[in-house]
Amino acid sequence: MLTLFGARSAAAFAAGGRHFRFGWPLLAAIGLALSGCMPATGLLAGADPSDPVARVARVGYRSTIAPYTSLRPAAPAPWRERNDGVAPQPKPDQ
Repeated sequence: MLTLFGARSAAAFAAGGRHFRFGWPLLAAIGLALSGCMPATGLLAGADPSDPVARVARVGYRSTIAPYTSLRPAAPAPWRERNDGVAPQPKPDQ
């Protein structure tokens, strides 16, 4: 396959480069596919999950509804007195 790709690239380049621009996405795809076959080593690998003595971070629990308090009233408030308390006062000249 690589020889076929090399032959096509050489032919396209010899033809004036009008089809050579289609080879770059193929090269990028091949490089990306081959990079998936490489083993993860160094900083990206992390601890080996099959090692029983490997140190791992502790698991913590935080409730997502801990600060919630119900705002539902126990009994309905008397609405007439509450409404009169916030209503505008009538003017004395009327």
